[in-house]
Amino acid sequence: MPEAQTPTRVTAPDDESLVLLARRGDRNACEELFQRHRGVAYRVAYRLLGHEQDALDAVQDGCVKAFLGLIDFDGRSGFRTWLVRIVSNAAIDLGRKRKRRTILGVGIGSDPKGGVGDGERRGQAVYEPSIDDDPAKRLLRDDLRRALDAAITRLSPTLRVTFVLFAEAGLSYKEIAEAQNVPIGTVMSRLHDAKKKLQGFPEIQGLDPN
Repeated sequence: MPEAQTPTRVTAPDDESLVLLARRGDRNACEELFQRHRGVAYRVAYRLLGHEQDALDAVQDGCVKAFLGLIDFDGRSGFRTWLVRIVSNAAIDLGRKRKRRTILGVGIGSDPKGGVGDGERRGQAVYEPSIDDDPAKRLLRDDLRRALDAAITRLSPTLRVTFVLFAEAGLSYKEIAEAQNVPIGTVMSRLHDAKKKLQGFPEIQGLDPN
């Protein structure tokens, strides 16, 4: 009997390869880059603006600028870091033009998963199901998320962006430093200040996530 052949595993191209293809006009490469990173781009914009449609507008504006300006991408940082920086700048610009709308019940941790859920359309949080089914603990965590969302809007724009890039986008200190064009020490200082201010806000005091 003929031996069964092992299926060939196709390795997905990395971002660097896709960027090279996109620069040559490969629309599929552009689409793949967008699909890979639109989720984190949306979450960052959403946390900075607090409103679904504004966040979508910021992502669209940022992505258009990024793909039209691929020639300026020098590769010193990862494509995701570069894209998130452009989208966060677009969100900041949009926030200056439109008064930030606060959606009650949505905070860091109530992840819209890079898309638009039914809960968000109603202005409600969309939470991951918890393994711990203790109602009291679950309500306390929900209270903390809502309080954090209210408190984060009170940070200065610089501290807010740095905190969101760290807490929501999951960027490392080095990646945030590259995105904001500042030393790593500055990023660490900003995060320290942001966390200290958040802990001092009345919304956060007295709430224990544990």
